[in-house]
Amino acid sequence: MPTASLNLTRQLSRKTNENGSKAQNATRLEDVSAKGADYFEIIAQATNDAVRDWNVKTGTLIWPHGLKSLLGYERSAATEKIGFWFNQIHPEDIARIQDSLHEAFASSDAHWMGEYRFLRADGEYTHILERALIFRDADGAAARVVGPMMDVTTRKQLQARACRSQRMEAFGQLAGGVAHDFNNFLTTILGYSDLLLSEAAVKGQVSGQIKEIRDAAGRASELTNHLLAFSRRQALEPTVLEVNKLITDLEQTLLRLLGDNISIACHLHQLKEGAHMKVDAGQLTQIILNLAVNARDAMRKGGDLTIETSTLKVSPETQQPCVGADLPPGEYVAITVADNGSGMSDEVKARLFEPFFTTKDEARHSGLGLATSYGIVRQSGGHICAESALGEGTTFRIFLPRVAAPPVARYKKAGSRKALTGTETVLVLEDEKSVRHLSVRVLRNLGYKVLEAAHGDDAKRLIAPRGAPKIDLLLADMVMPEMSGRHFADWLQKTSPQTKVIFISGYLEESMHPGDRRDPEMCFLAKPFSADQLASKVREALDGEV
Repeated sequence: MPTASLNLTRQLSRKTNENGSKAQNATRLEDVSAKGADYFEIIAQATNDAVRDWNVKTGTLIWPHGLKSLLGYERSAATEKIGFWFNQIHPEDIARIQDSLHEAFASSDAHWMGEYRFLRADGEYTHILERALIFRDADGAAARVVGPMMDVTTRKQLQARACRSQRMEAFGQLAGGVAHDFNNFLTTILGYSDLLLSEAAVKGQVSGQIKEIRDAAGRASELTNHLLAFSRRQALEPTVLEVNKLITDLEQTLLRLLGDNISIACHLHQLKEGAHMKVDAGQLTQIILNLAVNARDAMRKGGDLTIETSTLKVSPETQQPCVGADLPPGEYVAITVADNGSGMSDEVKARLFEPFFTTKDEARHSGLGLATSYGIVRQSGGHICAESALGEGTTFRIFLPRVAAPPVARYKKAGSRKALTGTETVLVLEDEKSVRHLSVRVLRNLGYKVLEAAHGDDAKRLIAPRGAPKIDLLLADMVMPEMSGRHFADWLQKTSPQTKVIFISGYLEESMHPGDRRDPEMCFLAKPFSADQLASKVREALDGEV
């Protein structure tokens, strides 16, 4: 048995024997020591800890176990000095650990515990939790410190991931609420701008200024969409897309975007039936463009960008396609975007999808790109992950559920689209005053008979009396006080099943009670919307085209 282990066993036995009630335990410990060095070696291997035995008086250091297996160092004269241990502690942790030791030595404590980062022989830091026993001389001064060094890197990573997840969720809730309210304002700005521009008297400089206002509102709408996408509360408009067609349509845009010093190679799947996914086309396009721009910035002197499409089948027995993925069993469409640029460190990868985290300078970043991408992909039922190492490039993988190909669209003759005017009766149920007034004005200008109500009870009073007009269409906000738009629509359908319904909202689904959500086949118009979008959606709903 190593000398340090024997000495430690004898001291532990003596300390136990001092307490009469623990005499039996001391005997057992002596029995254990008699089993020889193999027993303690088995225990050490089972824990995979390193054991450090520091003679405080002489400054010598003994490593009974783990110097090679855990920390990667070979025994040498350098490893037998306490300076070796101090030198490998992370510079940001050393002062804290020294202060903690001095405090423990100055007290009468028999134990010391410290948590710090320790440099392994391979140049990487590992998180160490050390619990040590302090042996003191007759004067009470610290003579030896003996204890195991436990690798808690995985635990620290899980804790950090949980904290990041909580921060992202909190930010997402805030972003979703702010963006929802902001979308009401933008709907009003966009709608009234359209109404003004449709007036014959508005022209020249005034018309140009109104267009500037409308353009600014449009850009603000894109920003709120980013916030909602990050919070996973965005009212996405998913359609069924074939992945190869999406990438092919993007190729020319990417060539112009990336410049002459970066080459693009596309490796597309060869499935005859195609690989389809249901996702918001505009948002997925933005994700791929964002990844391409990040790749360009990582290849300052030029390089290669590779885009690959494929399919993946996940079963309960198969391993997840990347770290952190939690894809349920099923088939997925995979999009891979890889570069051979500068790559990322582990610290950067750990924070990659955090809001506002960026490695770019102030002039070149928005701070929401990858966080937004993460929200969009997760909201669409998929997962996005990154693999990277410094100097070895970066690979992003996007996984989205695979769906069946859509039916072939029916051909419509040119000019067959009906006019957007109408004479039907529409009930507008919206608690936001400005949005309600805008909707009423747009629809009345188009010839519709319009009733308006701020909440469900008002609407019931409008249509309850005998002789009240038949409601052809209900335009209802989904989120309202007292009674949701969905609950009112369900009530109305019982007395007027022929009434068509359009739900409007700035966000949906995850933010609402399950009973307030719309069914997938129900007609929906996302805020902010323009006057033309409202007119088109109303006509489509009344004509049964949606």
